[in-house]
Amino acid sequence: MKLENNYYKLISMHHEGLSGRFHIALRKECDVYIGHFPGDPVSPGACNIQTIKECAERLVGKRLRISTIRQCRLRAVATPVVCPELDVIINLQSLEQGYAVTARIIDAEKTYMEYKGEMTV
Repeated sequence: MKLENNYYKLISMHHEGLSGRFHIALRKECDVYIGHFPGDPVSPGACNIQTIKECAERLVGKRLRISTIRQCRLRAVATPVVCPELDVIINLQSLEQGYAVTARIIDAEKTYMEYKGEMTV
């Protein structure tokens, strides 16, 4: 399931080669937040990972598949109420079958998630 325009809205994208910064707005009206948790919405880690994947796909212009998650650290709780806008910072490195991915989800004050893994085409 694609999360763009449902779970989040892409506000801006700045990229150079295989690195990019995506400024997104979390959409608190998304059904994900109704189930996670009503009245006190929290961004699920799985949705954060999918957001990173979708941003990586924009960088390479191809559909990708997560093949390995080497590290996924949730550093702080992201919520559309407290931090409605976030930046997704992605660096890709070409591999034989796809890309090594290093990413962070941040705002001006905090790092919410750190991610390292591989995605294949």
